[in-house]
Amino acid sequence: MKVVIAGAGEVGTHLARMLSNEDHDIVLLDDSPEKLSRISSEVDLMTVTGSAHSFSDLKRTDLAKSDLFIAVTPFEERNVLACAMASYLGVGRTIARINNQEYLQERYRAKLNNMGIHELIYPESLAAKEIVASVKQTVTRQSIEFSGGKLVLLGIKVRENASILNKTFEQLSLENQHLLVVAIKRDNYTLIPNGHDLIKDGDVVFFVTTPAEQHTVFELTGKKQFDVKNIMFLGGSRIAQKAVEKLGDNYRIKIIESDHEKCEQIADKFSNILVINGDGRNLDLLKEEGIDKMDAFVATTGNSETNILGCHLAKSMGVRRTVAEVENLAYMQLADNVDIGSIINKKLIAASYIYRFTLNAEISKVKCLTASEAEVFEFIAKPGARITQKPIKDLDFPCEAKIGGIIRNNMGYIAHGYTHIQENDKVVVFTLPSGIKKIEKFFK
Repeated sequence: MKVVIAGAGEVGTHLARMLSNEDHDIVLLDDSPEKLSRISSEVDLMTVTGSAHSFSDLKRTDLAKSDLFIAVTPFEERNVLACAMASYLGVGRTIARINNQEYLQERYRAKLNNMGIHELIYPESLAAKEIVASVKQTVTRQSIEFSGGKLVLLGIKVRENASILNKTFEQLSLENQHLLVVAIKRDNYTLIPNGHDLIKDGDVVFFVTTPAEQHTVFELTGKKQFDVKNIMFLGGSRIAQKAVEKLGDNYRIKIIESDHEKCEQIADKFSNILVINGDGRNLDLLKEEGIDKMDAFVATTGNSETNILGCHLAKSMGVRRTVAEVENLAYMQLADNVDIGSIINKKLIAASYIYRFTLNAEISKVKCLTASEAEVFEFIAKPGARITQKPIKDLDFPCEAKIGGIIRNNMGYIAHGYTHIQENDKVVVFTLPSGIKKIEKFFK
């Protein structure tokens, strides 16, 4: 597939790296020669220096022969205009990054589609949704629902008190038919386990199960859910504000923000929260504002180091649930090592969302497993697809991937070797990057 990306910022460059690994033909357009020079020294792609809203510059990317145009510059208006121009020039499909909730309203979607903007992505809203899920699901590192919650993924850090330590997965599957381990993050690498592998102390283990059996996973891993009522946000960013909006009136929320003008804007916007103007790195201020009485601490400043340190400090003060926005990919492992409850990275979330449009198989969801190399896909089995022809055990499925479960007739089921996938089943698949192209062939 030939893909043109407008915008060599964090989302654009991360996406270019992802897609270049899959042998796509990538063209990256940006008005900064320095940014383009940096990425072209690391990634095999073509670069074009120019403006995303110039017809002549867009033509230089060979748009008329391209399958997909992705506009992810920092400027919403430029992205929307660029997609309309790209459609006029003959590109197959367009995706625009936005930061305005209005564009997502159903009454405007058809109009935007007529203008040539086929898909919209709002990274801040997607990140806020992840924060809300992390606050509500207090014992997991990551929680993902499939098909409206028919199956769930639970990423849990296993400690020495877990009853499943040192058990093989063969034993585990015999004793617990309603859950499956699909991936393990151990130290700095990710593995797709086989039946002889063991769970070790300190592993982050990714389980697939049904909603009714979540309690079994928590029991096996020695985890106890607790209610969150009091939440402190460090930083009043757009992501924080979207998260507050999605959380509603069921929580007591404080936001600490250093910018006085932003404090006033947030206070005007939300009548149900307390906004404090101050430096959230000040321990005396945090104590004064009752950090020790908080159930959750969410750090969403524009600085990854501040967010990591803030969560680490909150943990030391007794806060049980911490969530950090970590946009610097180099700090993801550090954040994981200092035991932050959940890590949010909006460019990984955005890239995962966009990535599904570059695959030939029919996909309803793609998610990156935070702080790991693995990706999770929700494929739809097409009539006659290879995946439907034999039971899973006879399919010669790639060793870098694992089928976690299926959704059939609105019911979720854990996948076993004898499971025979049928057409129109939704199939939850976990894979390392090296397995993506291999599994795609099973679903075409």
